[in-house]
Amino acid sequence: MTLRAVLTPLVAGTTWRRGVFLLLGGVLALPYGVLVVTFAQLLADSEIPRPLVYALLVIAALIAVVPLLLDGSRALEIAAVRALLGIDLPEPAPGHTADRETRLRSALWIATHLIVGALVMVALFSALPMALAFIAQQFGIGTELTSRERFGPLDGRDSGWLTLSGVALLVGLGYAVAGLGALAGSMAPVLLGPAPAERIAALEAQAVRLAERNRLARELHDSIGHALTVATLQAGAAREVLDTDPEFVRRALTAIEETGRTAMDELDHVLGLLREGGNDRPVVAPQRTLADLDRLVTDARATGLAVHAHRVGDPARVPAAVSREGYRIVQEGLTNAARYGEGPVTLRLDLHPGALELELVNGMRRRPERAHPGRGGRGLDGMRERVLLLGGGITVGPDGDRWLIRARLPYEETR
Repeated sequence: MTLRAVLTPLVAGTTWRRGVFLLLGGVLALPYGVLVVTFAQLLADSEIPRPLVYALLVIAALIAVVPLLLDGSRALEIAAVRALLGIDLPEPAPGHTADRETRLRSALWIATHLIVGALVMVALFSALPMALAFIAQQFGIGTELTSRERFGPLDGRDSGWLTLSGVALLVGLGYAVAGLGALAGSMAPVLLGPAPAERIAALEAQAVRLAERNRLARELHDSIGHALTVATLQAGAAREVLDTDPEFVRRALTAIEETGRTAMDELDHVLGLLREGGNDRPVVAPQRTLADLDRLVTDARATGLAVHAHRVGDPARVPAAVSREGYRIVQEGLTNAARYGEGPVTLRLDLHPGALELELVNGMRRRPERAHPGRGGRGLDGMRERVLLLGGGITVGPDGDRWLIRARLPYEETR
Protein backbone atom coordinates (compact mmCIF):
# COMPACT_ATOMS: atom_id res chain seq x y z
CA MET A 1 0.00 0.00 0.00
CA THR A 2 1.48 3.33 -1.08
CA LEU A 3 1.57 6.53 0.95
CA ARG A 4 -0.83 8.12 -1.51
CA ALA A 5 -3.39 5.38 -0.92
CA VAL A 6 -3.05 5.89 2.84
CA LEU A 7 -3.54 9.66 2.65
CA THR A 8 -6.29 9.68 0.01
CA PRO A 9 -9.18 9.19 2.50
CA LEU A 10 -8.04 12.29 4.39
CA VAL A 11 -8.18 14.65 1.42
CA ALA A 12 -10.79 13.03 -0.83
CA GLY A 13 -13.93 14.99 -1.59
CA THR A 14 -16.04 11.97 -0.66
CA THR A 15 -14.70 12.13 2.91
CA TRP A 16 -15.68 15.77 3.25
CA ARG A 17 -19.15 15.06 1.88
CA ARG A 18 -19.51 12.16 4.28
CA GLY A 19 -18.50 14.46 7.11
CA VAL A 20 -21.18 16.94 6.12
CA PHE A 21 -23.72 14.11 6.06
CA LEU A 22 -22.74 12.97 9.55
CA LEU A 23 -22.79 16.52 10.91
CA LEU A 24 -26.23 16.97 9.39
CA GLY A 25 -27.38 14.13 11.62
CA GLY A 26 -25.83 15.91 14.59
CA VAL A 27 -27.68 19.12 13.77
CA LEU A 28 -30.97 17.22 13.52
CA ALA A 29 -30.20 15.59 16.87
CA LEU A 30 -29.93 18.94 18.67
CA PRO A 31 -33.68 19.19 19.48
CA TYR A 32 -33.56 15.68 20.91
CA GLY A 33 -30.56 16.66 23.01
CA VAL A 34 -32.43 19.68 24.33
CA LEU A 35 -35.32 17.39 25.31
CA VAL A 36 -32.98 15.01 27.14
CA VAL A 37 -31.31 17.84 29.08
CA THR A 38 -34.66 19.41 29.92
CA PHE A 39 -36.16 16.21 31.30
CA ALA A 40 -32.95 15.42 33.18
CA GLN A 41 -33.30 18.75 34.96
CA LEU A 42 -36.99 18.12 35.61
CA LEU A 43 -36.25 14.73 37.12
CA ALA A 44 -33.51 16.22 39.28
CA ASP A 45 -35.90 18.83 40.67
CA SER A 46 -37.69 17.22 43.60
CA GLU A 47 -40.26 20.01 43.82
CA ILE A 48 -41.93 19.07 40.53
CA PRO A 49 -44.50 16.25 40.88
CA ARG A 50 -43.20 13.03 39.41
CA PRO A 51 -46.50 12.05 37.70
CA LEU A 52 -46.46 15.33 35.79
CA VAL A 53 -42.87 14.79 34.68
CA TYR A 54 -43.62 11.23 33.55
CA ALA A 55 -46.70 12.36 31.64
CA LEU A 56 -44.70 15.06 29.88
CA LEU A 57 -41.96 12.52 29.19
CA VAL A 58 -44.42 10.14 27.49
CA ILE A 59 -45.91 12.94 25.39
CA ALA A 60 -42.47 14.21 24.39
CA ALA A 61 -41.33 10.68 23.49
CA LEU A 62 -44.33 10.20 21.23
CA ILE A 63 -43.72 13.55 19.54
CA ALA A 64 -40.04 12.70 19.11
CA VAL A 65 -40.80 9.33 17.50
CA VAL A 66 -43.33 10.61 14.96
CA PRO A 67 -40.76 12.33 12.64
CA LEU A 68 -38.83 9.07 12.39
CA LEU A 69 -41.84 7.34 10.83
CA LEU A 70 -42.94 10.00 8.34
CA ASP A 71 -42.63 9.39 4.60
CA GLY A 72 -41.29 12.92 4.22
CA SER A 73 -38.41 12.20 6.61
CA ARG A 74 -37.49 9.13 4.60
CA ALA A 75 -37.60 11.13 1.37
CA LEU A 76 -35.28 13.78 2.87
CA GLU A 77 -32.84 11.12 4.05
CA ILE A 78 -32.81 9.52 0.61
CA ALA A 79 -32.10 12.90 -0.97
CA ALA A 80 -29.23 13.49 1.48
CA VAL A 81 -27.79 10.04 0.84
CA ARG A 82 -27.92 10.57 -2.92
CA ALA A 83 -26.29 14.00 -2.73
CA LEU A 84 -23.69 13.52 0.02
CA LEU A 85 -22.91 9.79 0.09
CA GLY A 86 -23.21 9.25 -3.65
CA ILE A 87 -25.51 6.24 -3.28
CA ASP A 88 -27.99 5.94 -6.14
CA LEU A 89 -31.14 5.15 -4.20
CA PRO A 90 -34.44 5.35 -6.10
CA GLU A 91 -36.64 8.22 -5.02
CA PRO A 92 -39.98 7.27 -3.46
CA ALA A 93 -42.84 7.25 -5.94
CA PRO A 94 -45.10 10.31 -5.60
CA GLY A 95 -48.23 9.52 -3.65
CA HIS A 96 -46.94 6.11 -2.57
CA THR A 97 -47.39 5.28 1.13
CA ALA A 98 -44.65 3.17 2.68
CA ASP A 99 -45.62 -0.04 4.43
CA ARG A 100 -44.87 -0.88 8.04
CA GLU A 101 -41.63 -2.72 7.36
CA THR A 102 -40.30 0.15 5.26
CA ARG A 103 -41.20 2.70 7.95
CA LEU A 104 -39.40 0.67 10.61
CA ARG A 105 -36.28 0.37 8.47
CA SER A 106 -36.39 4.08 7.79
CA ALA A 107 -36.86 4.91 11.48
CA LEU A 108 -33.86 2.75 12.39
CA TRP A 109 -31.76 4.53 9.78
CA ILE A 110 -32.79 8.02 10.92
CA ALA A 111 -32.20 7.19 14.59
CA THR A 112 -28.76 5.80 13.79
CA HIS A 113 -27.97 8.86 11.68
CA LEU A 114 -28.92 11.18 14.56
CA ILE A 115 -26.95 9.25 17.19
CA VAL A 116 -23.79 8.84 15.11
CA GLY A 117 -24.05 12.43 13.92
CA ALA A 118 -24.32 13.67 17.50
CA LEU A 119 -21.24 11.66 18.49
CA VAL A 120 -19.28 13.02 15.52
CA MET A 121 -20.33 16.57 16.39
CA VAL A 122 -19.23 16.14 20.01
CA ALA A 123 -15.93 14.64 18.89
CA LEU A 124 -15.40 17.42 16.39
CA PHE A 125 -16.06 20.25 18.82
CA SER A 126 -14.00 18.68 21.61
CA ALA A 127 -11.15 16.83 19.92
CA LEU A 128 -10.54 19.32 17.11
CA PRO A 129 -9.73 22.31 19.39
CA MET A 130 -7.57 20.05 21.55
CA ALA A 131 -5.61 18.77 18.54
CA LEU A 132 -5.09 22.29 17.22
CA ALA A 133 -3.89 23.45 20.65
CA PHE A 134 -1.40 20.56 20.82
CA ILE A 135 0.01 21.47 17.42
CA ALA A 136 0.03 25.23 18.06
CA GLN A 137 2.05 24.97 21.29
CA GLN A 138 4.96 23.58 19.26
CA PHE A 139 5.20 27.02 17.67
CA GLY A 140 4.88 28.91 20.95
CA ILE A 141 1.17 29.64 20.55
CA GLY A 142 -1.07 28.97 23.54
CA THR A 143 1.69 27.41 25.65
CA GLU A 144 0.15 28.84 28.81
CA LEU A 145 -2.96 26.77 28.10
CA THR A 146 -1.15 23.47 27.64
CA SER A 147 1.21 24.13 30.56
CA ARG A 148 -1.56 24.42 33.13
CA GLU A 149 -3.66 21.51 31.85
CA ARG A 150 -3.12 17.88 32.81
CA PHE A 151 -2.79 15.33 29.99
CA GLY A 152 -2.19 12.10 31.89
CA PRO A 153 0.77 10.07 30.54
CA LEU A 154 1.95 13.08 28.50
CA ASP A 155 2.47 15.27 31.56
CA GLY A 156 6.09 16.32 32.02
CA ARG A 157 7.17 14.97 28.63
CA ASP A 158 8.65 16.91 25.76
CA SER A 159 6.20 19.18 23.92
CA GLY A 160 6.88 17.25 20.75
CA TRP A 161 4.77 14.43 22.11
CA LEU A 162 1.83 16.80 22.42
CA THR A 163 2.30 17.92 18.82
CA LEU A 164 2.49 14.33 17.63
CA SER A 165 -0.65 13.54 19.62
CA GLY A 166 -2.45 16.49 18.01
CA VAL A 167 -1.54 15.31 14.52
CA ALA A 168 -2.62 11.75 15.39
CA LEU A 169 -5.90 13.10 16.73
CA LEU A 170 -6.61 15.00 13.50
CA VAL A 171 -5.70 11.99 11.37
CA GLY A 172 -7.84 9.75 13.55
CA LEU A 173 -10.81 12.10 13.15
CA GLY A 174 -10.37 12.04 9.37
CA TYR A 175 -10.24 8.26 9.20
CA ALA A 176 -13.18 7.96 11.60
CA VAL A 177 -15.30 10.23 9.41
CA ALA A 178 -14.26 8.34 6.27
CA GLY A 179 -14.98 4.97 7.87
CA LEU A 180 -18.33 5.96 9.35
CA GLY A 181 -19.35 7.54 6.05
CA ALA A 182 -18.39 4.39 4.15
CA LEU A 183 -20.35 2.28 6.64
CA ALA A 184 -23.36 4.56 6.19
CA GLY A 185 -23.06 4.20 2.43
CA SER A 186 -23.11 0.41 2.69
CA MET A 187 -26.08 0.38 5.06
CA ALA A 188 -28.19 2.95 3.19
CA PRO A 189 -29.48 0.54 0.50
CA VAL A 190 -30.47 -1.94 3.22
CA LEU A 191 -32.39 0.49 5.43
CA LEU A 192 -33.54 3.07 2.89
CA GLY A 193 -33.86 0.88 -0.18
CA PRO A 194 -37.24 0.35 -1.80
CA ALA A 195 -39.61 -2.31 -0.57
CA PRO A 196 -40.91 -4.94 -3.03
CA ALA A 197 -44.13 -2.97 -3.44
CA GLU A 198 -42.15 0.15 -4.32
CA ARG A 199 -40.06 -1.77 -6.83
CA ILE A 200 -43.22 -3.05 -8.49
CA ALA A 201 -44.71 0.46 -8.52
CA ALA A 202 -41.51 1.83 -10.07
CA LEU A 203 -41.53 -0.86 -12.76
CA GLU A 204 -45.18 -0.15 -13.51
CA ALA A 205 -44.47 3.58 -13.78
CA GLN A 206 -41.55 2.86 -16.10
CA ALA A 207 -43.76 0.63 -18.24
CA VAL A 208 -46.34 3.41 -18.47
CA ARG A 209 -43.66 5.90 -19.52
CA LEU A 210 -42.29 3.54 -22.16
CA ALA A 211 -45.78 2.85 -23.48
CA GLU A 212 -46.43 6.58 -23.72
CA ARG A 213 -43.13 7.11 -25.54
CA ASN A 214 -44.00 4.35 -27.99
CA ARG A 215 -47.43 5.87 -28.54
CA LEU A 216 -45.92 9.29 -29.25
CA ALA A 217 -43.38 7.70 -31.57
CA ARG A 218 -46.22 6.07 -33.50
CA GLU A 219 -48.07 9.37 -33.69
CA LEU A 220 -45.00 11.17 -35.04
CA HIS A 221 -44.20 8.43 -37.52
CA ASP A 222 -47.74 8.07 -38.83
CA SER A 223 -48.74 11.73 -38.97
CA ILE A 224 -45.54 13.63 -39.75
CA GLY A 225 -44.09 10.81 -41.84
CA HIS A 226 -47.23 10.64 -43.96
CA ALA A 227 -47.34 14.41 -44.41
CA LEU A 228 -43.70 14.57 -45.49
CA THR A 229 -44.18 11.71 -47.93
CA VAL A 230 -47.25 13.31 -49.50
CA ALA A 231 -45.57 16.71 -49.74
CA THR A 232 -42.41 15.23 -51.27
CA LEU A 233 -44.30 13.23 -53.89
CA GLN A 234 -46.53 16.19 -54.77
CA ALA A 235 -43.51 18.45 -55.13
CA GLY A 236 -41.81 15.89 -57.37
CA ALA A 237 -44.90 15.52 -59.55
CA ALA A 238 -45.23 19.31 -59.83
CA ARG A 239 -41.62 19.65 -60.90
CA GLU A 240 -42.14 17.20 -63.76
CA VAL A 241 -44.93 19.33 -65.28
CA LEU A 242 -43.74 22.74 -64.15
CA ASP A 243 -43.64 24.15 -67.71
CA THR A 244 -46.47 22.16 -69.28
CA ASP A 245 -49.27 22.09 -66.69
CA PRO A 246 -49.29 25.21 -64.48
CA GLU A 247 -52.75 24.38 -63.15
CA PHE A 248 -51.55 21.05 -61.79
CA VAL A 249 -48.58 22.81 -60.21
CA ARG A 250 -50.91 25.28 -58.47
CA ARG A 251 -53.06 22.43 -57.16
CA ALA A 252 -49.97 20.59 -55.95
CA LEU A 253 -48.62 23.67 -54.17
CA THR A 254 -52.00 24.21 -52.51
CA ALA A 255 -52.07 20.58 -51.40
CA ILE A 256 -48.50 20.88 -50.07
CA GLU A 257 -49.50 23.97 -48.11
CA GLU A 258 -52.52 22.22 -46.58
CA THR A 259 -50.47 19.14 -45.81
CA GLY A 260 -47.83 21.29 -44.13
CA ARG A 261 -50.42 23.04 -41.98
CA THR A 262 -51.90 19.71 -40.94
CA ALA A 263 -48.45 18.38 -40.08
CA MET A 264 -47.72 21.49 -38.00
CA ASP A 265 -50.97 21.03 -36.07
CA GLU A 266 -50.19 17.39 -35.34
CA LEU A 267 -46.59 18.18 -34.42
CA ASP A 268 -47.81 20.87 -32.02
CA HIS A 269 -50.13 18.28 -30.48
CA VAL A 270 -47.33 15.76 -29.94
CA LEU A 271 -44.98 18.40 -28.54
CA GLY A 272 -47.77 19.48 -26.21
CA LEU A 273 -47.98 15.94 -24.88
CA LEU A 274 -44.22 15.93 -24.29
CA ARG A 275 -44.23 19.11 -22.25
CA GLU A 276 -43.91 18.55 -18.52
CA GLY A 277 -45.00 20.91 -15.83
CA GLY A 278 -46.56 23.35 -18.26
CA ASN A 279 -49.75 25.30 -17.86
CA ASP A 280 -53.10 23.67 -17.35
CA ARG A 281 -54.37 24.56 -20.81
CA PRO A 282 -55.62 21.32 -22.38
CA VAL A 283 -53.87 20.21 -25.54
CA VAL A 284 -56.33 19.93 -28.38
CA ALA A 285 -55.49 16.85 -30.39
CA PRO A 286 -56.23 16.68 -34.11
CA GLN A 287 -58.26 13.48 -34.01
CA ARG A 288 -58.33 11.96 -37.48
CA THR A 289 -60.92 9.24 -37.85
CA LEU A 290 -62.53 7.21 -40.61
CA ALA A 291 -64.75 10.22 -41.27
CA ASP A 292 -61.62 11.87 -42.73
CA LEU A 293 -60.87 8.90 -44.98
CA ASP A 294 -62.11 10.58 -48.16
CA ARG A 295 -59.69 13.45 -47.70
CA LEU A 296 -56.86 11.02 -46.99
CA VAL A 297 -57.59 9.17 -50.24
CA THR A 298 -57.83 12.46 -52.15
CA ASP A 299 -54.43 13.57 -50.83
CA ALA A 300 -52.93 10.23 -51.84
CA ARG A 301 -54.36 10.54 -55.35
CA ALA A 302 -52.89 14.03 -55.62
CA THR A 303 -49.43 12.48 -55.43
CA GLY A 304 -50.18 10.43 -58.55
CA LEU A 305 -51.12 7.28 -56.65
CA ALA A 306 -54.11 5.45 -58.12
CA VAL A 307 -56.38 4.48 -55.23
CA HIS A 308 -59.55 2.43 -55.65
CA ALA A 309 -61.51 2.72 -52.42
CA HIS A 310 -64.53 0.59 -51.49
CA ARG A 311 -66.38 1.15 -48.26
CA VAL A 312 -69.32 -0.72 -46.76
CA GLY A 313 -71.04 0.60 -43.65
CA ASP A 314 -71.30 3.84 -41.72
CA PRO A 315 -68.07 5.08 -40.04
CA ALA A 316 -70.14 7.02 -37.51
CA ARG A 317 -71.15 3.73 -35.84
CA VAL A 318 -67.53 2.81 -35.13
CA PRO A 319 -66.21 3.82 -31.67
CA ALA A 320 -63.80 6.74 -31.71
CA ALA A 321 -60.77 4.74 -30.56
CA VAL A 322 -61.24 2.07 -33.25
CA SER A 323 -61.98 4.72 -35.87
CA ARG A 324 -58.75 6.60 -35.06
CA GLU A 325 -56.60 3.48 -35.18
CA GLY A 326 -58.25 2.32 -38.40
CA TYR A 327 -57.51 5.70 -39.98
CA ARG A 328 -53.85 5.49 -38.93
CA ILE A 329 -53.49 1.99 -40.37
CA VAL A 330 -54.91 3.11 -43.72
CA GLN A 331 -52.69 6.19 -43.62
CA GLU A 332 -49.57 4.12 -43.03
CA GLY A 333 -50.56 1.67 -45.78
CA LEU A 334 -51.08 4.45 -48.33
CA THR A 335 -47.81 6.11 -47.31
CA ASN A 336 -45.86 2.89 -47.84
CA ALA A 337 -47.64 2.25 -51.13
CA ALA A 338 -46.73 5.73 -52.37
CA ARG A 339 -43.10 5.42 -51.31
CA TYR A 340 -42.30 1.80 -52.08
CA GLY A 341 -45.20 0.30 -54.03
CA GLU A 342 -46.02 0.08 -57.71
CA GLY A 343 -49.31 0.24 -59.56
CA PRO A 344 -52.76 1.00 -58.20
CA VAL A 345 -53.85 0.55 -54.61
CA THR A 346 -57.07 -1.23 -53.69
CA LEU A 347 -58.60 -0.27 -50.37
CA ARG A 348 -61.56 -2.17 -48.93
CA LEU A 349 -63.24 -1.10 -45.72
CA ASP A 350 -66.04 -3.25 -44.26
CA LEU A 351 -67.79 -1.91 -41.17
CA HIS A 352 -69.50 -5.02 -39.83
CA PRO A 353 -71.50 -5.00 -36.59
CA GLY A 354 -68.87 -5.51 -33.89
CA ALA A 355 -65.79 -5.36 -36.09
CA LEU A 356 -63.93 -3.15 -38.54
CA GLU A 357 -62.20 -5.06 -41.34
CA LEU A 358 -59.88 -3.35 -43.76
CA GLU A 359 -57.70 -4.58 -46.58
CA LEU A 360 -55.13 -2.64 -48.56
CA VAL A 361 -53.35 -4.21 -51.53
CA ASN A 362 -50.74 -2.73 -53.86
CA GLY A 363 -48.09 -4.00 -56.22
CA MET A 364 -44.47 -4.40 -55.21
CA ARG A 365 -41.53 -3.04 -57.12
CA ARG A 366 -39.40 -5.70 -58.68
CA ARG A 367 -36.07 -4.21 -57.69
CA PRO A 368 -35.08 -5.90 -54.41
CA GLU A 369 -33.48 -2.81 -52.94
CA ARG A 370 -36.76 -0.93 -53.22
CA ALA A 371 -39.06 -3.87 -52.64
CA HIS A 372 -40.71 -2.77 -49.46
CA PRO A 373 -38.49 -1.31 -46.73
CA GLY A 374 -41.46 -1.03 -44.45
CA ARG A 375 -41.16 -4.74 -43.77
CA GLY A 376 -40.18 -5.01 -40.12
CA GLY A 377 -39.86 -1.23 -39.85
CA ARG A 378 -41.29 1.19 -37.37
CA GLY A 379 -44.43 1.83 -39.44
CA LEU A 380 -45.49 -1.79 -39.59
CA ASP A 381 -44.54 -2.33 -35.96
CA GLY A 382 -46.78 0.60 -35.13
CA MET A 383 -49.63 -1.01 -37.06
CA ARG A 384 -49.26 -4.25 -35.16
CA GLU A 385 -49.14 -2.44 -31.82
CA ARG A 386 -52.31 -0.50 -32.62
CA VAL A 387 -54.19 -3.64 -33.60
CA LEU A 388 -52.98 -5.72 -30.67
CA LEU A 389 -53.92 -3.00 -28.18
CA LEU A 390 -57.49 -3.21 -29.46
CA GLY A 391 -57.53 -7.01 -29.30
CA GLY A 392 -57.58 -7.47 -33.06
CA GLY A 393 -55.51 -9.29 -35.64
CA ILE A 394 -53.41 -8.15 -38.57
CA THR A 395 -51.63 -9.72 -41.53
CA VAL A 396 -48.87 -7.74 -43.23
CA GLY A 397 -46.52 -9.00 -45.91
CA PRO A 398 -46.07 -10.09 -49.50
CA ASP A 399 -48.87 -12.02 -51.19
CA GLY A 400 -47.46 -13.21 -54.46
CA ASP A 401 -46.43 -10.11 -56.38
CA ARG A 402 -48.58 -7.89 -54.15
CA TRP A 403 -48.15 -6.31 -50.75
CA LEU A 404 -51.09 -7.07 -48.47
CA ILE A 405 -52.32 -5.42 -45.31
CA ARG A 406 -55.38 -7.03 -43.74
CA ALA A 407 -56.59 -6.05 -40.28
CA ARG A 408 -59.60 -6.74 -38.11
CA LEU A 409 -60.46 -4.45 -35.19
CA PRO A 410 -63.26 -5.72 -32.92
CA TYR A 411 -65.46 -3.37 -30.94
CA GLU A 412 -68.68 -3.30 -28.99
CA GLU A 413 -71.49 -1.53 -30.72
CA THR A 414 -73.10 1.35 -28.89
CA ARG A 415 -76.86 1.55 -29.01
